Amino acid sequence: MLLEDFLKNSWLCVEALVKELATFKQERRSKVSLYYVKNGRRNDVELDGRHFFLRTSVEYSSPQLTVEEVQGIIAARLLETCGNYFSQYGLHQPDQKDIDAICEILKKPSQGPIISYLLNTDDVEPDRYSINPLRESLVNSGQSAFPSANVKTENLKIDQKFAQKYEDSLVCKSEVERVAQLLESCRGRYVDMVDTAKFEHLERLSKFFGINLSLNAIRMPLSTLEKETTDGLLHYILRKTHTDYESIERVYKCMGRSMKNLTTLLTVPHSEKGYGSKRAARGRIYFEGIQIKKVKVSYRTTLLYENEIDPSDISIAKADDTFSVDGIRFINYNFRETPSSPQFFLYSLASPEDAALWHGVGVFGAAELLKSYTTIRLACAKNQLISDLNEKYGIVPKIPLQFNLSPKYMWYHPTHHNIDASIGCIKDLKFLAELGMKIEPLSSDQYIRR
Repeated sequence: MLLEDFLKNSWLCVEALVKELATFKQERRSKVSLYYVKNGRRNDVELDGRHFFLRTSVEYSSPQLTVEEVQGIIAARLLETCGNYFSQYGLHQPDQKDIDAICEILKKPSQGPIISYLLNTDDVEPDRYSINPLRESLVNSGQSAFPSANVKTENLKIDQKFAQKYEDSLVCKSEVERVAQLLESCRGRYVDMVDTAKFEHLERLSKFFGINLSLNAIRMPLSTLEKETTDGLLHYILRKTHTDYESIERVYKCMGRSMKNLTTLLTVPHSEKGYGSKRAARGRIYFEGIQIKKVKVSYRTTLLYENEIDPSDISIAKADDTFSVDGIRFINYNFRETPSSPQFFLYSLASPEDAALWHGVGVFGAAELLKSYTTIRLACAKNQLISDLNEKYGIVPKIPLQFNLSPKYMWYHPTHHNIDASIGCIKDLKFLAELGMKIEPLSSDQYIRR
């Protein structure tokens, strides 16, 4: 049902993928390190960098899989599998034989030149969208303004008021019970617990949909920065963008920002108290001549983002700290000395994506973020922003092929119509399949800042 609707309503995306793959130049990109979680254990995987990588994502802003996340993962597998199939057999009007063959391929893990994967951003607040059933303990343990990568599970527990209020609209009872169990068994890092919960659920969903949904994943940016030496790719990107006044001015221009106030930080330094919320942080860059003199940062308690069920019930990132970081720490950046959270459009340059799937840009997704992402990549491709990426790291900067889950046809809860409901709230998953799968290609030209 899903495949037939996808081929009927998203055929332009299949055509775009097949045409892109025909001209795709296999770069000398190094092997790509990914992982998956099985039976609560992380398994590392290395894939040949010559694959055509298609990016989708899930969030660490809650331990449950949302309807939106599941739609994105299924969409990525349909794009990947149909792209590979019609690249091999040629673009043609699909018949029943094609549909049967593709359905069989979908049951298996990703294979072929196009590989879909998850880019899981670990710098987000753990209750960014006010949907986390651990809400109260995240605040009480002092971790609500921490980046998810640094949150510990020891003092976390289910917020019973939250669980009762949002039962079957944001969370379901069985998911809440499973998270409580995982808090007992996955002592340590919050992101490990979330991965375990989400990968488990993806395995169960794979059986229902007849599609292998256990995609390999990458955690960025903090997990990547933590593992890198100072010669690593992300370190290099941060150093090059903080070289001097002109380098920051070029990034600001890509972002559509003025250099008048210098209040947008390209990477947000973490507080010694553990705070790292970009939402709670306020900053300013100071120059001495053309060199960065210092970056001043203050963290203040702030509201995060509303959920779709009760927009007045917004989670907070609780924080209070002020400090300065010497400019030399950015010019000679070392994450271990100066932990910080880079902006997405910078650190995603280190993601191997040749194509990207966005979620509801124009209604749910941020068009301004997409403009920064696209314009930064174009500047790098023209060698106007960060040079030597190809020579040093085997990366040929380019604007990836971009797709969008059509905002009008995003999956939603059958009663409450919210896309942030956990997948466990959907009692009849066939309801989602009947909504179909409509994906649209995005024109990069309309998202380039001139």
